[in-house]
Amino acid sequence: MEGTKVLVIIDVQKAFNHKKWGERNNFHAEENIKKVLDIWRDKGWEVVHVQHLSEKPGSVFYYKEDGFSIKDIVAPLNHEKVITKTVNSAFIGTNLNEYLKSINTDKVVVTGLTTPHCVSTTTRMSGNLGYDTYLLSDATAAFGMKDHNGEYIDAETIHNLSLATVHNEFATVLNTQQFIKSIL
Repeated sequence: MEGTKVLVIIDVQKAFNHKKWGERNNFHAEENIKKVLDIWRDKGWEVVHVQHLSEKPGSVFYYKEDGFSIKDIVAPLNHEKVITKTVNSAFIGTNLNEYLKSINTDKVVVTGLTTPHCVSTTTRMSGNLGYDTYLLSDATAAFGMKDHNGEYIDAETIHNLSLATVHNEFATVLNTQQFIKSIL
């Protein structure tokens, strides 16, 4: 019996609209997530929304502020599972792995924000836990940041390096169109 395909949408929250993040790449990430989400919903497949939750007032992810909200473009439907997490991995401190096992999951498709943080961390764990994992390269995005030497690295470079470090080791990295054509 074939297992269940699960779309995991990580941290597509209003907090990432805040100016504190700076330069971002892939401004169409949310639209690409929505394309896959629409297909998933049409097929009646499992969707898991993940929200980063902070209990610290002043955090852009503080659960009592608007930044905690999932962006309207991919807002969960009442029957879709929503998991909150407090660290980068959606598997740590949550019941995500137990849930995936309980519904006989064999494929996990990861999308969301941001590529070098919660997306890559969750992707790595998904692969390590034995799931056939896919990461959609244009359904995630990164922000520019400084490295350990204080040198600025642009968002596109951060994004591409993050994808390179998981591809063929923890997951198969495809863009949205490649995924739709070859996997669905």
